[in-house]
Amino acid sequence: MKKMLFFALALATFAFTIPASPLSKKERKEAVRLLKSTEKDLLQELKGLSEAQLKYKPAPDRWSVEECVKHIATTEQMLWQMTEGGIKQPANPEKRAEIKWTDAQVVQNIGDRTEKRQTFDNLKPENSPFKTMTDALESFKSSRSNLISYVRSTDEDLRNHVLALPFGQLDAYQMILFMAAHSTRHTKQIQEVKADPGFPKN
Repeated sequence: MKKMLFFALALATFAFTIPASPLSKKERKEAVRLLKSTEKDLLQELKGLSEAQLKYKPAPDRWSVEECVKHIATTEQMLWQMTEGGIKQPANPEKRAEIKWTDAQVVQNIGDRTEKRQTFDNLKPENSPFKTMTDALESFKSSRSNLISYVRSTDEDLRNHVLALPFGQLDAYQMILFMAAHSTRHTKQIQEVKADPGFPKN
């Protein structure tokens, strides 16, 4: 009887010392799926494009394919730096009540190009630290690979680190969804450039 009681107490103690996973398996799986699929979509749109096609601008005030990629890579770096900085701060679960978007709305709203927006000056292609298309693309692929690895392995409580953005509050997990959706937004922009009547044939 004493042995059984000891075993039960030991089991209970062990159960309470196992830390709860900060993200569910479903959340990890969905974020990884989204990060992978949006990267694949972008790379597919770039496949086989010539230098002339990469640099073609439908109008002086519109971006070329190359400029879109530079913006994506620069913004992905900035968003991760912002997210990482927020994660390093003390958790602020009391701010969760201020989050207005669901995960699905983050993906939908950020990826939607119905409403065009002006980006910050430091994120414009002409101010990008990447001087070539190759540099920008390699940075994007490296950033995305690191982000996928992070999502798969992190023990950080991403849901209880809430960050303030110009349009409202998002938690750190939603910021990762934001990064995936942001590349979708500009993949659509690349598709618009390629659909322009003046887009070079080769």
